[in-house]
Amino acid sequence: MNLILPLLGYLCGSLPFSIWVTRFVKGVDVRDAGSGHATTTNTIRQAGFGWGALVLLLDITKGFLPTFLAVKYSGDMRVIAITATLTVVGHCWPVFAGFRGGMGLATFGGALLAVSLPAFFICVALLIVSVLVIRHSARASVLAGILAAPMLWLFNIRDVSFYMAILGGIVIAFRFLIDWNRKYRELWLDREKKPGQGHAD
Repeated sequence: MNLILPLLGYLCGSLPFSIWVTRFVKGVDVRDAGSGHATTTNTIRQAGFGWGALVLLLDITKGFLPTFLAVKYSGDMRVIAITATLTVVGHCWPVFAGFRGGMGLATFGGALLAVSLPAFFICVALLIVSVLVIRHSARASVLAGILAAPMLWLFNIRDVSFYMAILGGIVIAFRFLIDWNRKYRELWLDREKKPGQGHAD
């Protein structure tokens, strides 16, 4: 099980729901427009809010399920942390979609939900504050990925979720570096401003 669970984590993470859903609804590859990534926000742009919400739920679930199974059938902190991290790796570089996937935030959130509700809310709050302060989603996500584990440590959360935050945070920070200089037209606060107003970043 200690070998099967991490593999299951990667394979579950590799299920490219945003690609499948957008292709089913619109007949297009979600990665051919918008940010170029297989994400919830890109699904909302191309298929609508309802389908994007479905993708978000599925991406959370594919992080939650393998991690929950690792907790239930292994109990080894190393196996749990590696399984959770590999779900994020699978989402970002999915074997079922040519290794071109999403960014990993929802999947990592699902993994955290499987082990610690407080850790989940702390990491979500860290991401929200980072976006509000930096006003650039990619840079805020890099910062949140780096600071997730130290933040849990400060809140005296030093169980398996802390080690998940170390590994998963590194993966997320690395993944978002690809968009470090992107001028956003996002659904969030860091929209690109109109001509004459300058740019938010």
